Amino acid sequence: MLLSKLVCERTKEAPQDAKIKSHVLLSRAGFIKQVAGGIYSMTPPCQRMSLKIQNIIREEMDAVDGQEVLMPVVMPREMWDESGRYSSIGQEMARFKDRSGHDMLLGMTHEEAAVHLSRYIVSSHTQLPFMIYQIQTKFRDEARSRGGLIRVREFTMKDAYSFHSSQEDLDKYYKRVYDAYYRIFRRIGLKNFIDFKSDTGMMGGSVAHEFMLVTEAGEDTLVFCDGCDYRANMEVAECVRSAPKRADRALELVDTGAAKTIEEVCKLLGITPDCTIKAVVYAVKGDADKIIIAFVRGDLEVNEAKLKKTVKLNVAPYEGGVSDSVVCGNIGPKDLSDKVIAVYDKSLIDCVDMVVGANKEGYHYRGFNVARDLQGATFSDIAKVKDGDVCPVCGGKLRLENGIEIGNIFQLGTKYSAAMGMSVHAEDGTSFAPIMGCYGIGVGRAIASVAEESGDDKGLVLPVTIAPWQLHLCALRTDKAELKDAADKLYNELVRAGVDVLYDDRDCAAGIKFNDADLMGMPIRAVISPRTLEAGEIEVKLRKGGDAFRVSIDSAIEQINSIIAQLKEEIERDL
Repeated sequence: MLLSKLVCERTKEAPQDAKIKSHVLLSRAGFIKQVAGGIYSMTPPCQRMSLKIQNIIREEMDAVDGQEVLMPVVMPREMWDESGRYSSIGQEMARFKDRSGHDMLLGMTHEEAAVHLSRYIVSSHTQLPFMIYQIQTKFRDEARSRGGLIRVREFTMKDAYSFHSSQEDLDKYYKRVYDAYYRIFRRIGLKNFIDFKSDTGMMGGSVAHEFMLVTEAGEDTLVFCDGCDYRANMEVAECVRSAPKRADRALELVDTGAAKTIEEVCKLLGITPDCTIKAVVYAVKGDADKIIIAFVRGDLEVNEAKLKKTVKLNVAPYEGGVSDSVVCGNIGPKDLSDKVIAVYDKSLIDCVDMVVGANKEGYHYRGFNVARDLQGATFSDIAKVKDGDVCPVCGGKLRLENGIEIGNIFQLGTKYSAAMGMSVHAEDGTSFAPIMGCYGIGVGRAIASVAEESGDDKGLVLPVTIAPWQLHLCALRTDKAELKDAADKLYNELVRAGVDVLYDDRDCAAGIKFNDADLMGMPIRAVISPRTLEAGEIEVKLRKGGDAFRVSIDSAIEQINSIIAQLKEEIERDL
């Protein structure tokens, strides 16, 4: 490809809203162009990179017996009514009416479409197991798109769906896809990634894993133990805490006036947050009459994902004020209205001499003893893990890091197949709903993750397996006919030899060419200049670092192919 003809403009400055490295680098290199919030066009280099990632994914999905299909982006409401998700999913699903007034939607995932396709084709246990996958456009109307390609509204995703006759069969296949994901991420050049047990969320099912790139730019919080192999996403990380040691005292009603928050009450009474019980109020989406109050120790935070799993309801922050059910700022577990659902965190077990709301405007209780004053209560793990907490496995200390989700796999069970009436004949003549798994990878997020992990202060540093071009050929002083002819000849010979080459044939300063080469991040740069041409050589340099060196023009193709092979071997060495 001639750089002079490439539809891609490099820039000195990134967009003002570009706050993380990958967004800055992809924008400055001219790889992406924003159309609207969370919606981007990919220029030719980025699209070439996307297609190379897709081909790696295809190879690995085919290797685990996947069959590629293509399901529609637009689906009718009825399909999602069958699963119940048309009503349960909120504003992130884009709904619209077609010209006949029929309710339609844009697919944000394709479980329903996969079952719809399969139930009319597969009718016997002899056809199981099987897996279908697609690489397709999705739309999810994210409330807060961010970070360029990290969190978008329109995106390209590989989603796969497997169907099985038994849980044992799903477990075996799940492990095959799990291993394939490690191969995919290694092949596209990622290094610092790891899998975590995760919350199943709106997908449903019993078992799920997320593959996370550990990076400061991530918005997910990851929990590690340095003393053992325990690791988990914050959404499911277990909390292990013992009650602070304090002497018991009698329950006492105290006037706390306008003090409402934990901080205000602590300052007024001269105590620390771990001496209080915090009440966090939630509403239930779709049920205005239900209010949930989550009680945790005052120095902790409620983990909303854990709470949802505990109450099995779709909770959201409560936006009301004083009502006959809650007195915000003075809520406590004693004399609580029976109109609310109370959930108590395990951090409260054995706590004594606690300060709690009195459910009376302007008042709190001191000396609250959980065992004495909250008899019969059950306790659940609904708190967020904190840095330095005790590991639930080995008793060591936990640490927190940020991460970007780069892929996920779920064991769905029969959530969709049963709800949508998919029935398969068993060997004994009975029928059953197949057990399902699903497996996703976002292609755009993979591009951003590579940029996040491998970029430097000069620009992108792209792995040879997915770089738009393997070689960036820079010709200096193209105004000189002899040099231009030699560079053109070398370019054509490289292309004929099967090397992906981006050829900077522009008549501009060397600094501009080198700056663009650094920004765009091709793994190998070759320079032909009047000085190197006079010596019958070209200068070669790796983008990831190291000194430049010279090779003869006559052996250039052989040398460059050797370097490409070495770079590929480095990536594939641990597969």
